[in-house]
Amino acid sequence: MILAASGAGYEEIYRTFDWQIPDRLNMAAQACDSWAERDPDRTAIVDLTAGARRDVSYAALRDMAERLALALAEGGVQRGDRVGVLRSQDPWCAAAHIAAWKLGAISVPLFKLFREDALRARVEDCGARIVVSDGEGAQMLAALDVVALVPEAATLPTGRCSTADTGADEPGVLIYTSGTTGKPKGALHGHRVLSGHLPGVALSHDLLGQPGDCLWTPADWAWIGGLFDVLMPGLALGVPVVAARMAKFEVAECLRIIDQGAVKNVFFPPTALRMLKAEGAGIEGLRSIASGGETLGAEMLAWGRQAFGLTINEFYGQTECNMAVSCCAALFDARPGCAGRSVPGFDVNVIGPDGWPCEGEGDVAIRRGSPAMMLEYWNKPEATLDKFRGDWLLTGDRGVMEGDFLRFLGREDDVITSSGYRIGPSEIEDCLMTHPCVATVGVVGKPDALRTEIVKAYVVLKAGVKVAERELQDYVKNRLASYSYPREIAFVEALPMTVTGKVIRKELKARAARESETC
Repeated sequence: MILAASGAGYEEIYRTFDWQIPDRLNMAAQACDSWAERDPDRTAIVDLTAGARRDVSYAALRDMAERLALALAEGGVQRGDRVGVLRSQDPWCAAAHIAAWKLGAISVPLFKLFREDALRARVEDCGARIVVSDGEGAQMLAALDVVALVPEAATLPTGRCSTADTGADEPGVLIYTSGTTGKPKGALHGHRVLSGHLPGVALSHDLLGQPGDCLWTPADWAWIGGLFDVLMPGLALGVPVVAARMAKFEVAECLRIIDQGAVKNVFFPPTALRMLKAEGAGIEGLRSIASGGETLGAEMLAWGRQAFGLTINEFYGQTECNMAVSCCAALFDARPGCAGRSVPGFDVNVIGPDGWPCEGEGDVAIRRGSPAMMLEYWNKPEATLDKFRGDWLLTGDRGVMEGDFLRFLGREDDVITSSGYRIGPSEIEDCLMTHPCVATVGVVGKPDALRTEIVKAYVVLKAGVKVAERELQDYVKNRLASYSYPREIAFVEALPMTVTGKVIRKELKARAARESETC
């Protein structure tokens, strides 16, 4: 595993890397038990949820998890059962996942901003009968046929609970996709999935595990980005993880958390970076910043170096197979517009319809063999089969390989075809985001009888400013290809967003299609 600086370059690390996944593996042992045995007083979680700082040791976290596991067992939870976890960032959220794994059960992260229909769909789909939650979450679950276990309000059993002897491929966690391309599906992962994340997480934080490292993300732990890009890798590597509630990203609160938690390593979703940039906020003292979910452009990377004094490391992956591509400023220079290089242990390439790597644009795919790859979609065998082309898992994204760097073009159905050109919306969005008047933007193709599609941008301006459509068009035209500027721009109050902060382009595409029909 890549855990610390070794003096080797990326090429040597990639060439000599070996997963060495044991046959018997349990994430509870990885994330908690092993540290609780050899360094029980070591800080696992820095808890800021109550305002004042409270450090939770590995020994204390294991005690919480074991008491909770005993309560779950008393409630009838057995090996292979699904246990929901409906909590925000806090120590009990971490303990709930660890408790489920100790029993050989499957944890199912759930998001506190879900409403009844979204919760019901996931709980009923996975068949969870018990959900670990808090008081607020218990009220949200009241209309569902499920038992809400609130640790703070329950009298939990005391005593030790041994960790189940599970196989590396035995199911351990069921994470639902964000639903940007259709109805959310449950990606079922084995206990090997945590090991599969460690190399990419280490790379994206310039060899995570250096003295003084401390992780935090504003992303909720209900998503793979919060749970397996930050929380569980941090615990497994012995790096303290900050827990802080942030229902909506606010720059001032972000700065307070980083200061109070002595944070050195941050995973910022692109939306958070854009808000920091919009407010002109810089942060001193960080050692690493990682970002994933959408591609950052050259201007955003340049701003990051000025605002933070370091290079933001982009990474790429998805719920089905995460942390597959990453940048690492400690090992190699970033290439603006590219998501990075294949993480050691991953084979990421662009393939054609025949399932072979191809020149030029193609389907971004990950070869089977990574422990970060899902076992299957829960109860969806046909969808599982459709996800693969031969030995390759299809991400649903389009891209181009530039040497061993992956340039991400966009979702397969997001790429714009205009006058014979294939145009990725991300690059245009990145460009417009560098304009001083633009707060955020979504770019899609609008049906056009002459050009097949035209580039249309939906722009949210910063408060109190105005800008002409022509100025933004020229801004893009002068920086990108002349054919890729937005021929139409609509100024809007807000964009449709997923709960993870990604622009829902399919809703913008539907709006653009309706506009074409009325022309």
